[in-house]
Amino acid sequence: MRALVYQGPNTKLWTDVPDPVIQQPTDVIVKMMATTICGTDLHILKGDLPEVEAGRILGHEGVGVVTQIGGAITQLRVGDRVILSCVSSCGRCANCREGLFSHCLDPEGSSGIGWIFGYMIDGTQAEFVRVPFAENSAYLMPTEMTDAEGVLLSDILPTGFEIGVQYGQVEPGDVVAVIGSGPVGLSAVMTARLYGPSRIIAIDLDGARLKRAMRFGATETVNSGDSNWMEQIMALTDGAGVDVAIEAVGLPQTFTMATQIVRPGGSVANIGVHGKPVELALNELWIKNIDISMGLVNTNTLGMLLKLVGEHQLPVEHFITHEFGFDQMLEAYDVFANASQHDALKVLIR
Repeated sequence: MRALVYQGPNTKLWTDVPDPVIQQPTDVIVKMMATTICGTDLHILKGDLPEVEAGRILGHEGVGVVTQIGGAITQLRVGDRVILSCVSSCGRCANCREGLFSHCLDPEGSSGIGWIFGYMIDGTQAEFVRVPFAENSAYLMPTEMTDAEGVLLSDILPTGFEIGVQYGQVEPGDVVAVIGSGPVGLSAVMTARLYGPSRIIAIDLDGARLKRAMRFGATETVNSGDSNWMEQIMALTDGAGVDVAIEAVGLPQTFTMATQIVRPGGSVANIGVHGKPVELALNELWIKNIDISMGLVNTNTLGMLLKLVGEHQLPVEHFITHEFGFDQMLEAYDVFANASQHDALKVLIR
């Protein structure tokens, strides 16, 4: 089969590799119908995650059709269309029983991390993929759901919702600011509406992305390139600051921005994947009584979000801006890595 293989920092190759095989009775093999690229894939390529070994097939999102099942599989059948969760979880260990799938104690070689696709084991940017713990990590797709809708449920929608909205403790009437209007930031904008905030402020340097954020549910936008960006936000909050600041970029500057605009007693929810340490100004923040949260998505809300997408309660059709064939994988990476040049948000690779 063909797959995108990590060759070391800043090097990748679309090449022939052996087909995956069943290794455990809880495995299934899935023929990938569609996959996509995540900002985390770009972090791996930059060398931000040195534990990823050369030779690893990248990718942790996708939908496909089951072609083989392990001996312990009873709830999935050959021919089923499935959404693959970016987190693989056994469903039995102490952490899984608490809903903390992101820290499943069982996945192979992961040292208690549930995200293993494209990280510790071969991922989804391939023609076929082996799915461990399939009955707890693959979700049947409704017949009418499109590949484009399904692929967004693998990672970005649950991540924006769980790590941004839920960890940020958004409540009815809150003023929410989301820093970064990329795919995950816009997922937070979209799903924050489920809790009834009074305002959702999208913050970004890219005017095109800010314009798009309004379609996803933002009520106001602020360009952080403006010299008075902070004054604009304070003017929208009567000078108090926002109730919840969600950081969805992964840079020291944007994390600091989140801590600067949150009101006393508010919450900062960090979604962004940081490639370097961030300075925390505890000498200034301790007196503000704020909560700071962060984490790896559990995908324990995937089933609920699937129902909302299936009933068209979330406008996910706006996420996909570019489509490619599998043989255009390298072109898709170029477009996604240079999103501002191509006005790209999420790419679909069929």
